[in-house]
Amino acid sequence: MSASMQIKIGIIGGSGLDDPDILEGRTEKYVDTPYGKPSDALIMGKIQNVECVLLARHGRQHTIMPTDVNYQANIWALREEGCTHLLVTTACGSLREEIQPGDIVIIDQFIDRTTKRAQTLYDGRPTSPPGVSHIPMAEPFCTRTREVLLEVARGLGVKCHPQGTVLTIEGPRFSSRAESLMFRQWGADVINMTSMPEVVLAKEAGLCYASIAMATDYDCWKEHEEAES
Repeated sequence: MSASMQIKIGIIGGSGLDDPDILEGRTEKYVDTPYGKPSDALIMGKIQNVECVLLARHGRQHTIMPTDVNYQANIWALREEGCTHLLVTTACGSLREEIQPGDIVIIDQFIDRTTKRAQTLYDGRPTSPPGVSHIPMAEPFCTRTREVLLEVARGLGVKCHPQGTVLTIEGPRFSSRAESLMFRQWGADVINMTSMPEVVLAKEAGLCYASIAMATDYDCWKEHEEAES
């Protein structure tokens, strides 16, 4: 990215992590997109003189379940507002003993187990961009943005895992124990309901996307492990 490019940060807040008071000089703006309305108003302001746009993924009243989040509209709205980078938060369950509740994971890979969500901005609608997007996805998350987040976390003394694979399920139910154990065998480190298709749509939109995952608990595999001991 050119050093002269003006950076504007989009922040997509997950469960309990969408506090608008972090912004100075905040204003609100309701927008529409070719994909419908985003989850809530765009809340604009500055953090230490950097322009930011905050969007509550599930709505500010947390009324939108993961399947029904309009991921296409959210990403489109943030890009149209001029965002260059997206920093997102997500609550997740830990699939690894070493990732303890309260730990932060700067995820770098995903496994997609969703089934009902639009996966592309190029969906063939008359109002959508023309064509088809076969976008490479070997490195879904922005490496440089992840590095910056890691530097900041280390500087703050936050317990942070520098990489990890997130497995996104459809929800709203949680996994069965058999599923949780299988996901561990697949190599997943944390589990959530929202990283997909958000990261894919952001990559299609040309946005530098990084996700800060906070482990809130061990997924149900852990209870099974303790019961067996």
